[in-house]
Amino acid sequence: MATSTEDKLQPVIDDRGFFGHPKGLSVLFSAAMWERFGFYGMRAILTLYMVYELGYPKDGYAYAVYGAYCALAYAFPVLGGWLANQWLGYRRSILWGGVLMTIGYFAMSVPYEWAFYLAMALLSVGNGFFRPNVASIVGRLYKEGDPRRDRGFIIFYAGINIGALSAPLICGWLGEEVSWPLGFRLAGVGMLIGLAWFWFGQRHIRHHGEPDHPALLHAPVLFRLNRFHLVILGSLVLVPLAAWTLYIPKIATYLVQGMSLLGLLALIMLTQQQQGVARYRMIALIMLMFFNMLFWAGFEQAGSSFNVMAKDHLRRDIFGVEIAAAVFQSVNPLFLILFAPVFTVIWKRLSDLGREPSIPVKFSLALFQLGLGFAVLAYGVTTADGNARISMWYMVLCYLLHTMGELCLSPIGLSAVTKLAPQKWVGFCMGAWFLTIANGHIMAAGIAMLTGRGAAAGEVATVESLQNYTLIFEQVFYLACGAGIVLLFLSPAIKKLMQGVN
Repeated sequence: MATSTEDKLQPVIDDRGFFGHPKGLSVLFSAAMWERFGFYGMRAILTLYMVYELGYPKDGYAYAVYGAYCALAYAFPVLGGWLANQWLGYRRSILWGGVLMTIGYFAMSVPYEWAFYLAMALLSVGNGFFRPNVASIVGRLYKEGDPRRDRGFIIFYAGINIGALSAPLICGWLGEEVSWPLGFRLAGVGMLIGLAWFWFGQRHIRHHGEPDHPALLHAPVLFRLNRFHLVILGSLVLVPLAAWTLYIPKIATYLVQGMSLLGLLALIMLTQQQQGVARYRMIALIMLMFFNMLFWAGFEQAGSSFNVMAKDHLRRDIFGVEIAAAVFQSVNPLFLILFAPVFTVIWKRLSDLGREPSIPVKFSLALFQLGLGFAVLAYGVTTADGNARISMWYMVLCYLLHTMGELCLSPIGLSAVTKLAPQKWVGFCMGAWFLTIANGHIMAAGIAMLTGRGAAAGEVATVESLQNYTLIFEQVFYLACGAGIVLLFLSPAIKKLMQGVN
């Protein structure tokens, strides 16, 4: 019997080959795990490399470049998600993004400044094709209303963090203690493994990664070039432009802000096109996006100010051996792996009792825990010794609180996008979700620059330089908790919108 196009697009709901979840989840789990190994391996040493190898000042250019790179890496998913929705499909987008990122990691180890910026551009553009579309396929594996969906995203999120845990321990240590280029090259090896894993596991994705209109993708548009060719050529042209914006970080900031404005207008127009329940859900999603941005503005100090603080101001001795500062980037994913199953069980049991918190309440809890983490670190600064160093356990406790907040927000937010967005626009809305994280990175760069006020690369750590952290972290504590209170107040209204009630 022939199978209609509509039937092909229906999710497979009886596939339980991966611990009660679809087999496709295992492919996405592994591919994303290795991709995150590359991303977090490079991130663990990127700011340290700029400050302690390239000599960029702590209070300006290094944090600005880092923030611009991360912002572009989360902004380009808007374009990558749209292209996947309209033409490429998720599968081709993931493969092309993986190719660009693999080249980018290896280019990072080339000892020329132009290669450094070109590599970051390849990584940011490639991430735009890879990351939103992996998450979008996860959502398509489940039928609407399937109670496994949230737990599937938490499993997926935990898998990502296996790569994020191991990368700083290996790439970070090798880069900081042995050779910066070696750390970057090993990150590239991880990305290459993830790309190969997805390539050989495509059959388990089935139809979920294919474009809705494959004939449109291959139809000639310009001379003999089809839309697939034009996307490839266009992304290659975009790479040097992205490199230029990274070299001048303010341009990247303006670019992301411009994309954000256009994205917001597009979301508003999309919302107006919807009717009834779909419109209310889109309004709720836009509101959640705003608080998502605020969370990441605080959380993303991890790769910038926290990283430099660990290098300059933490007592990092364990049994007489000083561990590398980059290794602290593994603390967050370690806690994620440990506590993701705990949160899965908690949400499941509360759901069975009819007491599971709503999505906006979970977001509010995330903001409170974010603020408390900064409060712990600010207190720790007051205990500094005469060498302007504090116990590393204050930062570990801060990471614990931030991780608990992340588990209340990030996997829940990804799942919310697939629930609340119209099915045909999930890829675009996922990209817009990542765009809010891009704006969070820009805000995070501004915060980091304040913590390093007046500091230069290679300077001796002082009590005065450490006190800058206290002042800024206290302010972030008040802002995060204030946002949490506002969201807690709004949560009943947002919950009604999500249920389609005006």
